[in-house]
Amino acid sequence: MESHKGKILVVDDEPGIRRILETRLSIIGYDVITARDGKEALSAFRQQTPDLIVLDVMMPKLDGFGVCQELRKESDVLIIMLTALADVADRITGLKLGADDYMAKPFSPKELEARIARLMGRRFHKTIINAIPNSGIIHAGNLKIDTTKRQVHKNAQRIRLTGVEFSLLELLVNHAGKVFSRLEILQQLWGYVSEHHIDTRMVDVHISRLRTKVEDDPNNPELIITARGSGYFFPGIVESEQE
Repeated sequence: MESHKGKILVVDDEPGIRRILETRLSIIGYDVITARDGKEALSAFRQQTPDLIVLDVMMPKLDGFGVCQELRKESDVLIIMLTALADVADRITGLKLGADDYMAKPFSPKELEARIARLMGRRFHKTIINAIPNSGIIHAGNLKIDTTKRQVHKNAQRIRLTGVEFSLLELLVNHAGKVFSRLEILQQLWGYVSEHHIDTRMVDVHISRLRTKVEDDPNNPELIITARGSGYFFPGIVESEQE
């Protein structure tokens, strides 16, 4: 068994899925706890404070959407949602509620492990392309971005971003003026390339959520700009400081 990598909460009403994921994730070094329904998931989260949640959508008592919505009121914990293969709308809904990633059922446990490693690695090691050296602070317009604490303040008020939202903002700010296509963002943040519309749509949803938090007027963005037909970019002047 590998060394401890972090704590994962697996939430699914199917005992077989819980058992398989608990076994596989434990073997590769994660501390794993499980829950059978939405209400049990919220209780387990508040008692155990996991680093990441694998969250099924269709569950008794409280579905995955309800759980995700409740969690985002109090936490930026990483969330990977498991959704039915045909339900494209479910995937978009989960992302809009604050999920960091999704996988369609039936899914490959090996691929899920890779997704988890990607998200957990970014959270724990705080790596990002061209990160500001020596844990500097980034000033971008009215934003103050602390790359060490992974916190963002807007007009001196802290705003809560999920892990993926922070990484997305950091990527664009660190490359101010560069246009990133949806496929490039998908590869940089989620670690895979896909031509499927639903996968690139995931980028749009996260951009939209990020804009609602950092823009003064999300409908007329000034920080995260759409390059029509190309992608997204940050146009502002960025300054860094050493602490």
